[in-house]
This record gives sequence, C-alpha cells and structure tokens, in this order.
Amino acid sequence: MGVSDNAKGLILAVASSAFIGSSFILKKKGLSRAGIAGTRAGAGGFTYLLEPLWWAGMITMIVGEIANCVAYVYAPAVLVTPLGALSIIISAILAHFMLNERLQRMGVVGCVSCIVGSVVIVLHAPQERTPSSVEEVWNLATQPAFLMYVVVTVAAVLTLVLHFEPRSGQTNMLVYLGICSLMGSITVVSIKAIGIAIKLTIDGINQITYPQTWFFLMVAGICVITQLIYLNKALDTFNATLISPVYYVMFTTLTIVASSIMYKDWAGQDAASIASEICGFITVLSGTIILHSTRDQEPHPSSRGKMSWPVCTCLLYYLCRCRNRDMVCQKRLIEEPRRGTSTQHSRKRTTISTTITTLGASCMIVRSL
Repeated sequence: MGVSDNAKGLILAVASSAFIGSSFILKKKGLSRAGIAGTRAGAGGFTYLLEPLWWAGMITMIVGEIANCVAYVYAPAVLVTPLGALSIIISAILAHFMLNERLQRMGVVGCVSCIVGSVVIVLHAPQERTPSSVEEVWNLATQPAFLMYVVVTVAAVLTLVLHFEPRSGQTNMLVYLGICSLMGSITVVSIKAIGIAIKLTIDGINQITYPQTWFFLMVAGICVITQLIYLNKALDTFNATLISPVYYVMFTTLTIVASSIMYKDWAGQDAASIASEICGFITVLSGTIILHSTRDQEPHPSSRGKMSWPVCTCLLYYLCRCRNRDMVCQKRLIEEPRRGTSTQHSRKRTTISTTITTLGASCMIVRSL
C-alpha cells in the first residue's frame, strides 16, 4: 500500500520545519563568529561568507525551503502552512541551549499566541483553486488587483531600505523582518507557480518551454536573495528567539494576503470563517506586542544581584544624618569639657559611630553581590 499524497506532504512539511528552525541557530552562531573576525553583517559586512558554520545553516535552510516547496505540490496549503510554526519551537529550544538566549515566561505566552493565531488564520483560510497551466497563473498574476499589491509591496520595501533602515534598522527588528516578509509573500506565489509548472511537466504537460515559467523563476530568485541578506542582518542584530515568531507571523499573514489576491481565494467565504480569521489576526497582533514587551523587560546580566538605587539612596541619606549627629556630639564635647554630660555624649557618639560603620560595611557587601 503506497503512501498518500497528503502523508507525503505532511512528512515533508515537518522535515522542512526542523531544517528551517535549526538553520536559524546555525546561521546565528556563524554570524557571531564572523562578527569577531571582521565586519558584522548588521553593519553591512559580508565576512560571514567565509564562515563554514554559516554555510551549514544556509544549506540547512535551502534543504528546508525545498522540502517546503515540494510539500505544497503534494498537500494543500491548509495542511502545510500551519506546520511552519514548528520551526519557531525548534529554534527557541535550540537557542536556549546553544545560544544562551533565555526565553522569558511572557515570551512563551507571546510565542504561543502567535502560533495559535496563525494556525486559526490558516485553518479558516479558503481552499485554493489550482490552475491548470502556467498561462493561467500568468493571467492571475497580471490582474489589476495583484499588480497593485506588487506595486505597494515594492514601494514599501524601497521605503524600508532607503529611509527606515539607516535610521532605525539597528534598533527595530520590524524593519529587517518587514523587508523579508514583504519579499517573502512574492516569493511564495512565484514558487507556487513554479511548483505547478513542475507538477504539470511531471504529469506529461510540458510547461518548461513557456517564458512565464522562467519569469517566475527569476522573480523568486531575486526575492530569495533579498530575503537572505536582510534576514542575516536581523539574526546578527537581534535575539533569535524573538526573530523566529515575529518573522513567522508577518510572513504568514502577508503570504495569505498575497495568495488570496492572486488566486482569488476569498470568494465564497461565509461569515463564520471571516470572523475566525479576524480573531486570528487579533491573537497574532497580541502575541507580537507581548514578544516586544519581553525584549524590553529582559534584565541586563550586570544588574542581577545588585542593590537598587532607591535603597542605596535611603542608606546614604541615613548615614549622612548619623554623621551630622556625630559631629554635633563632638562639638558639644568640646564646649563642655568637664561636665557630667560628657559621658552621656561619649556613649552616644560611640553608638552612632558603630551604626555608621555597620551600615557602611553592609552597603559595601550588598553592592558587591
């Protein structure tokens, strides 16, 4: 008994997620080593091209992407796309053990929210209608609605590259991931067209001779190269445990939008499906906000075990008051050299001096912890 097409697509999708999730970590370690030896990728350097570990991650990602593309040929997108969330879990676990990038508790909540929201969106997305030829795909790609989407996407990418990257590329990961996600949506629809051509050619209907097939291949190549450049910058600049979920959310959302516009998947949707998709988008947005908040709340290693500034301020204030009282006592002892009250002031001065010494030593010990 042979394996069904859906089973083949399932196996390929799971393997794709494993390869892609591992590639994030391998490329991150390669970029870190390359940054020590030369100019970092985040600063515009390309020394990572000489790092074997980066190439290992690159090859792993290519294998994962190829498996993902083939999975779309054998199984519907509703089955394949949600399994991409497995790459987030894999990369987060590997980053915890291999990169020492600790994922906060709220980060876990945000990650789960992103996954749940994305799964809800994909599960309630309408079924795709598979074209029967590359020429039909070309007619879908040249319709006014999709051409408008392409124009808006290219304009947004150019704005991010030329305006926002020089100003906030090193501080806001949405700049790099926005470029990757926008280009990735064009990549998916192009690769789907290539997959349709390959499948039809294998079935005996040759699609290689059509120029549209080679055009889709060229567009996919340009988009993939652009994605890799800016994904490398994002990995070299920001935490891998944050990049993976946010990139997945943005990429999945824009891919669904691009696919629905090009292949007209939204036609015939009922109210229940639309409401479910809106809820999914809200869940994804909430998860993204939580992930950003965990990045701001992550404590710096140098601040662990240190006394807070308000506590130190209160101690110093108390020490100053004790010191002033000690000086007053000394002045009184000078003015009243042989009176009976000198013994009382002497005892008081001794008590205050002991308090100052004890508090000062305690403050120094706590600050050194």
